[in-house]
Amino acid sequence: MGASHLSPGSMDHMPASASLSPSASTRRPALAPASAGEFLSFRLGAEEYGIDILRVQEIRSYEEPTRMANAAAFIKGVVNLRGVIVPVVDMRIKLGCEKVDYNDFTVVIVLSVFGRVVGMVVDSVCDVIALSQDHIKEAPQISSTQDASFITGIASVGERMLILADIEALIGSAEMGLTEASLSLQ
Repeated sequence: MGASHLSPGSMDHMPASASLSPSASTRRPALAPASAGEFLSFRLGAEEYGIDILRVQEIRSYEEPTRMANAAAFIKGVVNLRGVIVPVVDMRIKLGCEKVDYNDFTVVIVLSVFGRVVGMVVDSVCDVIALSQDHIKEAPQISSTQDASFITGIASVGERMLILADIEALIGSAEMGLTEASLSLQ
């Protein structure tokens, strides 16, 4: 995947199901601000997010995971990925998107986080974008019921705004319980 510079109309074909309202009221101590680099951009509802491309192992079409008993609603289950059992988290449910539709654009981003492989369901993947420090601003403090401690900045590229996320902070949270780091927090 090469880096690309984005035009304002490049997202017209992507589905948009809902808006998110991140929370600052539940923020943990501030994470390091996002630094320049390449980010994979994807959509959750009406919002566009970016994560460090170096955490992405692959992107797969959505297939129904095997449900696990007593798992949180946002943990869709597990899939067998070439002999590795991979937990799959639906970030649309986790972050409170109002409507969650599974369609041809729905994909699973396979991540390597804290030495563990985790799948993340998103509405669609946009592209890989190179961001300079000039594009990245501090995320504003917004009060809401959703945890936004994983947000490291906002990137402005033309008419587009990307919410930059520290995927390790999100996937490694104690609520997720998916990594050794989160298990040690409990």
